Amino acid sequence: MLLLANILSAVALILGGLITVYTWVVIIAAVITWVRPDPYNPIVRALRSLTEPVQYQVRKRMPFVYAGGIDFSPLIIILILQFTNMALIGSLAEFAHNLRY
Repeated sequence: MLLLANILSAVALILGGLITVYTWVVIIAAVITWVRPDPYNPIVRALRSLTEPVQYQVRKRMPFVYAGGIDFSPLIIILILQFTNMALIGSLAEFAHNLRY
């Protein structure tokens, strides 16, 4: 059981790190839209290609997130990511910890 616990713990750690990195990508992409960046800049294109498909899905499923000219889809995405990080990844890490003992 120790091997399974270590594998689950490593998976939880990696997934938690990926969620944290993507959260920062969403934040940076949202902040960059405030300054009207050059759309041909490779960094801007990479940020948009990473965040726009997810934001499109949020806007499609929840049309109320775009209100008064303000797009709240990054906020919804961050809330979902943080819930996933705390609830699911935290539960996986705790399950792995309980397998050790």
